[in-house]
Amino acid sequence: MNRDMERYKEFSRRALIIGAAQTALFGILATRLGYLQVVEQERFQTLSDKNRISMRLVSAGRGEIMDRFGVPLAINTQNFRTFLVPEQANDVEETLDRLSKLIPVTDDDKQAVLLELGKVRPFTPILVKENLTWEDMAMVEQNFPDLPGVSTEEGEIRSYPLGLATAHIIGYVGRVSEAEIAAEQLKNEQVKNPVMTIPGFRIGKTGVEKKFDAELRGVAGRIEAEVNVVGREIRELTRRDPKKGHRLTLTLDADLQMQCQEMLAKERSAAAVVMDAFTGEVYALCSYPSFDPNLFSRGIPADIWEGLLADETNPLTNKAVAGQYPPGSTFKMVTALAALDAGISPATHVFCPGYYMLGKDKFHCWKPAGHGSVGFEAALVQSCDCFFYEMGNRIGVDAIAKMARRLGLGAKMDFDVPGEGEGIIPDRAWKLKRYKEQWHKGETLNSSIGQGHTLTTPLQLATMTARLVNGGKAVKPVLVRTIEEKGSQIPEWKHIGLNPAHLAIIMRGMDGVVNGAQGTAKGSRITEAPYSMGGKTGTAQVRRITAAMRAQGIKNETLPWRWRHHALFVGYGPVEAPRYVAAVVVEHGVGGAKAAAPIARDILLAIQKRAPHRIHTVDEAVEAAAASGEAPKKPAPRNKRKKRQ
Repeated sequence: MNRDMERYKEFSRRALIIGAAQTALFGILATRLGYLQVVEQERFQTLSDKNRISMRLVSAGRGEIMDRFGVPLAINTQNFRTFLVPEQANDVEETLDRLSKLIPVTDDDKQAVLLELGKVRPFTPILVKENLTWEDMAMVEQNFPDLPGVSTEEGEIRSYPLGLATAHIIGYVGRVSEAEIAAEQLKNEQVKNPVMTIPGFRIGKTGVEKKFDAELRGVAGRIEAEVNVVGREIRELTRRDPKKGHRLTLTLDADLQMQCQEMLAKERSAAAVVMDAFTGEVYALCSYPSFDPNLFSRGIPADIWEGLLADETNPLTNKAVAGQYPPGSTFKMVTALAALDAGISPATHVFCPGYYMLGKDKFHCWKPAGHGSVGFEAALVQSCDCFFYEMGNRIGVDAIAKMARRLGLGAKMDFDVPGEGEGIIPDRAWKLKRYKEQWHKGETLNSSIGQGHTLTTPLQLATMTARLVNGGKAVKPVLVRTIEEKGSQIPEWKHIGLNPAHLAIIMRGMDGVVNGAQGTAKGSRITEAPYSMGGKTGTAQVRRITAAMRAQGIKNETLPWRWRHHALFVGYGPVEAPRYVAAVVVEHGVGGAKAAAPIARDILLAIQKRAPHRIHTVDEAVEAAAASGEAPKKPAPRNKRKKRQ
């Protein structure tokens, strides 16, 4: 009996312990359940919605790019596309074969679709072909019953109406690469930009399209849709329309740009910059030869791409901005101004016998018979090397380099087109840092006439000329005139402290180069009243012709094209009231007076006739163009119609 009682008590204790444990466990579960249902209800509701609701981004229309009068330079045009949904097609390959009999679907297109099959879900549309015609779209839609899974869509694609004439300025757009996605992610502090992953999304690759990609891109829209368990969209819940990118208005004059491009086409390879001496507005910026940016926007064929890469004239390079050349005699104005600024008397004369002796070394003038006694103006007019050898020897390379930098040479100017060349303005510190060597006096002589280590870009030469003729204002080239909703981008320029009397000497010399009896460019003067110009010729040595070569009758113009001298000219107009400046470089053009000066004359005559700084309306631009024999296009109206999603 006692044993039974003990067993009963022991069983009761165990039952009590187990019951208490169960009660505690259920209490904990109940408390947790209540907490999740009441306190955490909002959080789990959100998580549930995220599993039920899919958010899809919609790319915004890209902002247009216009010239100063509203002529379209980059616009969006219709882009008819066809897609294939794999799960809706009975046989993908068979469907593609049928489609290829209706529209131009190549074997490469088919292969791209088949490769994409393994990367996407079966219900995700795959792009088969874009840039279709209206007739292609109609043909596909007529045959929908025989094309299971095929659909069509109207979107937008970037178009460049002036093509080759503005390719280097405007640039082009292209599909986003993995490297660009990674770069965007790094720029935004490791936050991946989902817009970059939108199928078919394009960004600026070169030119203004790249520099102002953020402004042109706009703000993506968003669609929230209900999806089922496998992610297939059931119905649309909410929509936020995308906001189109800003419209950019450039300082460019489209008609002048096309005229300049045609002028450069007389040569094999050349570049030109035309700008306002006071505001810095770039009216034309040309690089020849060029390429068709529409090919890149739509997908350039491999054979054309390989041809562009193989071309020794480098059509893909924007020579006006990125090309770096010895400035040759166009640099002599820098040396002259540096000498005057260093205190050398404007009345100084130097005798030129055709050579200059530095110790035992002989430095030749371009004119073997010499120029006789010349001062600052005459030395510029006749481009006497010996005069500038003497000036360089007196003031030293550091003084020359300091003046060159004040005039805008040897440094990037944060121009509105990427890829800007920096150039080289050498001095003693530069050589010591670059080559770990001391500077030699002979190098100063070479630098004083724009040779040796000195390199400049056509854009820098135009800037230098503008600062010389505008009274010494620190003007820089500007290409973007206004950004929609942000207003004018033209700043006020400060003075760089140049002596007006010294600048007057330089300008008289430049006037004489073109209009003087002994001027090196007298054959290229403007003879049509009331227009005029001044300027400076330059010839930049590419390959030295030795005495032995000259003895054999070898001349620079008889060398292979790539070894000939570059031809340069910088100029301004009109002479009495300078407003416009131009810089022209003809690659391997032999001589500045022969190749570059005539092109610059035609450009400066054309822009003086148009006087774009005085034109404020499209109608005025049309009238000005008609007077010069060219009629600009009317601006296209802004496209308000939304693309289909």
